[in-house]
Amino acid sequence: MEESSAETPDSSTQDNVPPLAVRDVKVLLQREGSQGTSSTSRDDDSTLLNPATHSSILDDNTKSDSSPTEGRSKSSGLCFSDGKSRIDYILVYRKSSSLSEKREVFERNIRAEGLQMEKEASLTNSDVIFLKVHAPWDVLCRYAELMNIRMPFRRKIFYLHRRQKFMSRMEKRMNKFRGWLPQKPMKFDNNTLPDLEENESFTAPFSRSRIHHFIIHNKDTFFNNATRSRIVHHILQRVKYEEGKNKMGLNRLLSNSSYEAAFPLHEGSYHSKNSIRTHGAENHRHLLYECWAWWGVWYKYQPLDLIRRYFGEKIGLYFAWLGWYTGMLFPAALVGLLVFLYGLFTLDHCQVSKEICQATDIIMCPICDQYCPYLRLSDSCIYAKVTHLFDNGATVFFAVFMAVWATVFLEFWKRRRAVLAYDWDLIDWEEEEDEIRPQFEAKYSKKERMNPISGKPEPYQAFTDKYSRLVVSASGIFFMILVVIAAVFGIVIYRVITVSTFAAFGWALIRNNSQVATTGTAVCINFCIIMLLNVLYEKVALLLTNLEQPRTESEWENSFTLKMFLFQFVNLNSSTFYIAFFLGRFTGRPGAYLRLINRWKLEECHPSGCLIDLCMQMGIIMVLKQTWNNFMELGYPLIQNWWTRRRLRREHGPNAKAGFPQWERDYNLQPMNAYGLFDEYLEMILQFGFTTIFVAAFPLAPLLALLNNVIEIRLDAYKFVTQWRRPLPSQAKDIGIWYGILEGIGILSVITNAFVIAVTSDFIPRLVYAYKYGPCAGQGRAGEGCMRGYVNASLSVFRVSDFERRSQYGTNGSELFGEAVKYCRYRDYREPPDSDDPYSYTLQFWHVLAARLAFIIVFEHMVFAIKTLIAYLIPDLPKDLRDRMRREKYLIQEMMYEAELERLQKEKNEKKRKVRAHHKEWP
Repeated sequence: MEESSAETPDSSTQDNVPPLAVRDVKVLLQREGSQGTSSTSRDDDSTLLNPATHSSILDDNTKSDSSPTEGRSKSSGLCFSDGKSRIDYILVYRKSSSLSEKREVFERNIRAEGLQMEKEASLTNSDVIFLKVHAPWDVLCRYAELMNIRMPFRRKIFYLHRRQKFMSRMEKRMNKFRGWLPQKPMKFDNNTLPDLEENESFTAPFSRSRIHHFIIHNKDTFFNNATRSRIVHHILQRVKYEEGKNKMGLNRLLSNSSYEAAFPLHEGSYHSKNSIRTHGAENHRHLLYECWAWWGVWYKYQPLDLIRRYFGEKIGLYFAWLGWYTGMLFPAALVGLLVFLYGLFTLDHCQVSKEICQATDIIMCPICDQYCPYLRLSDSCIYAKVTHLFDNGATVFFAVFMAVWATVFLEFWKRRRAVLAYDWDLIDWEEEEDEIRPQFEAKYSKKERMNPISGKPEPYQAFTDKYSRLVVSASGIFFMILVVIAAVFGIVIYRVITVSTFAAFGWALIRNNSQVATTGTAVCINFCIIMLLNVLYEKVALLLTNLEQPRTESEWENSFTLKMFLFQFVNLNSSTFYIAFFLGRFTGRPGAYLRLINRWKLEECHPSGCLIDLCMQMGIIMVLKQTWNNFMELGYPLIQNWWTRRRLRREHGPNAKAGFPQWERDYNLQPMNAYGLFDEYLEMILQFGFTTIFVAAFPLAPLLALLNNVIEIRLDAYKFVTQWRRPLPSQAKDIGIWYGILEGIGILSVITNAFVIAVTSDFIPRLVYAYKYGPCAGQGRAGEGCMRGYVNASLSVFRVSDFERRSQYGTNGSELFGEAVKYCRYRDYREPPDSDDPYSYTLQFWHVLAARLAFIIVFEHMVFAIKTLIAYLIPDLPKDLRDRMRREKYLIQEMMYEAELERLQKEKNEKKRKVRAHHKEWP
């Protein structure tokens, strides 16, 4: 579900590429006027414009006028009051705040770094002050070199080997035929997307000494807005606000409320009165909205290069992964739908459901004490047919397919990520060493040791202190898991009590379907408990993570992520595990029921099996969870922003917002989540678990996930573009710790699906009956004809007079069957009451048990072997990408060498020219 905006040039244009695409650039570094005042800034609403020093490039390439987009920005609140200096960052504070001294020192040091600042009061609240920050050219160049930011220096020269040339000739011959075919509806019109130059050029770490190598058409647009904001943020994180070793950084000032907010600006409005096709895009935000966030383009690929350019690589990788996951769900959803349709089309030929529907003479024992009546087995006809839709001959195939699908998805994502890392210049990018968290510094500042990497002293946490905190944190995690188990235990008690209540209900529809009503209401209550506990878990995870005192922000993020995933995964799936593997397994038998607290009889499965309960649990939880998440993600910000707009209209008139500058409009938007992309990833990872772990019991799970994700992509896009402030663009090479979690879920899914098929479904008992006990026993075949008599063979006989006293029922069944019931049937493999060893397990029970254990072992080993083989056969890097990387490395070295030779040759020729001119002066 994604596409790259940069297209490979047509082969017909390659011959026109010059051998050297970099023009010689003359650099004149001119120091301008005053260096800026050193006076202390004051927290008032007066304008403070500091003309800091900056350098400029003066040549034919840089004298071009500003782009139309930039021209619009001057009148839309994206520049200083002079209309020229672009706003790269916004800081917001309140004049009434008592921390003005730290801000004064901080702002004085900002100016010392060469940044320019301008203050302006809010139009809606005079107490709110906006501090606009601009980075001049020389500051951008200096820090781009320090941060090793890769910039374009030579256009790529594409080449084709012989096979590609042959294929291109074949394609040209088919052009006439292709002309009659409809255009690909999922791709964008190339005329709509801008030419992203950095994706068509070779890049190298920026260097001021080699600035003449880089393609600089306009110094105002050489560094795009995302890069400028990242550089300014990098500076602000290293500026001191107080004298001391580590009293520095914008994050610390935000945490102590010196500043209320900090964010880069959106590039204008996302709406336009004119059509994008006739007048073009007003800005990149408008382009993203029209090509990505607008609901009318839900079926199109994502413009990943535009997303990366506007929001940064980290957010770009999230949407690339989400699009890849959604695209991979198409085959899984298709196969799951085919499995469901196979069950639907073979429903009339299913021998088991036929026998259940025709078993009007088989009387089933009551499923609860006192109030539950005797039932005919044929009353379960509908449930038996529904069970066949999910539990049929294709179930095992689908479980194996989904296990292999999960491996293929992860392996091909690694390849896709490698391609994106290459296209986005992240192959050689290494994350900077994280800064020490302020909380860690404050706690352990008294004890220091030398950092083995930087050689500088830093706070040190003793071994005993660290691991004692980890033990306490692990105990907290274990306690919260016990809370989840207690919640599940409460749901079990509810089901046990409610099934008797519904059996005595006055409404016949509820009374006749008491077990289904019990399951449905229990699932809804369980969902409410899940959502309430999620709020509690977030607070507990924060408390435990802060208790551990992680040293860096990345350590804190990884620890918090693991806790939140573990809590929410256990919370979401604990009831599902109970229904899949425990419901009806330890109830005992009629006359000797196992009871909860020696009072309540444990709940039994429906006469048609436990799989229908598992399907209801998964279907209801999955639909409700996705609906709730989508509402909270979009509905909550929409309501908040609507309320803000309503307040502004009431106070300043209906057209007030249209006259607000961009920083005022962005300030009124909602900030991004405090945990960044954590909530987005967590939602999708939990969905991935639902899609794979119990997919053998619910083949429609991939289809529901696919439908949700098609909405989720546009919902997240709409939220990022229109409802949130622009997040800080940041870099990342991959999706981080989430990949390891996905691999763990893939392994767990193999085990759970093996147990679902072997234990929860009736696949193994039917197989044993067909080969060992049915009409085809010993013939080596198992068709529907071999299943005759299976229902009778899977039910045991119980004598009603052997019921416990507490299980005596208010009716003997005479009102339904004309006479008192003497014998009833129940699901189990036990001897009849008149045998030598009544109610003991039969030989068939042990055969079924042995077959189940054998199936689990064979299934797991076979699937794990297939997964390992596939992971081995699929390389992490595509061969063509490996060749492109090697060739690019070679070409870059050649280009740099040629550029240096050309420069030296020009210098040599210039010296010769000067020497000749000097000699001509003498007679």
